[in-house]
Amino acid sequence: MWVVITLAAAMLQITRTSIQHGLRHSHDAVSAAAFRFTYGAPVALVVSIIVFGPAGVARPGFGTDVVVVIIAAGVAQILATVALLLAFRTRDFSIGTVYSKAEVPVVAALGAIGLGPALTLWGWVGAALVVTGVVVLAVRRRDALGPPWDPAALIGAASGALFAAAATGIGAAAERLDGGSSFTRALFTLTIMLCVQAALMGAWSVVGPGITASGAGWAGLAIGVFSMLGSLAWAWGFTLAGAARVRTLGQVEVLIAFAAGAVMHAERHRRHEYAAAALVLTGVVLVAAAG
Repeated sequence: MWVVITLAAAMLQITRTSIQHGLRHSHDAVSAAAFRFTYGAPVALVVSIIVFGPAGVARPGFGTDVVVVIIAAGVAQILATVALLLAFRTRDFSIGTVYSKAEVPVVAALGAIGLGPALTLWGWVGAALVVTGVVVLAVRRRDALGPPWDPAALIGAASGALFAAAATGIGAAAERLDGGSSFTRALFTLTIMLCVQAALMGAWSVVGPGITASGAGWAGLAIGVFSMLGSLAWAWGFTLAGAARVRTLGQVEVLIAFAAGAVMHAERHRRHEYAAAALVLTGVVLVAAAG
């Protein structure tokens, strides 16, 4: 069951980010990210009202600690989404997705100093493969103008680390809920988080730079729907099999991203870029499976 849910989550996530990337010419990264939350929150609310209302499903109990974790995860997810869209714009959709997997060596380093689970020998081999793949992608040709390193690499790595933090928070919040099935706990967690995120984006549009919330047409609604369904699938998967196993299988999104980049955005890459992406994918899977 969790395998099907995870594969669906990866497909929905790539579809949503691809549509957001398509708005790069009409909206800035923050505005494109905002569609995920402002359109996703009403969809989640409607589903929750139906499930916990007319459907007669009991709502899980929760405390202040759960709300705090959800808010923290929500903020991390907002920042991660903006960073990922910036990485797309700096490089392209496929390579930006690969860069987001550069969270692995960061997590490994934290584990080495006691701030997370320590890696095994094979886990460190996987982390080394990720670093190698990212370096191959990030180093520019010597005769190219501009910096010797691709700035999208750092942005993508920050995005991946923030997404990892958000996933951990979502899983922890769902586990702390009192009662309910894995699906209802995931739905309830997601609904609270999306509402918080929509409120935060609304507040930002008032006190900070304006967010362009119009002009996307059906794309904005599609982003919200795919985001809600994808996030629900991820959260559901985390409650069924745990974040580690789900994130391992979820790395198939790298392959989906290259396919989507070629079909939807007419992206073309050189052989060494495909090889580097394969190294990153292998390393991530190795860390998640044996780390």
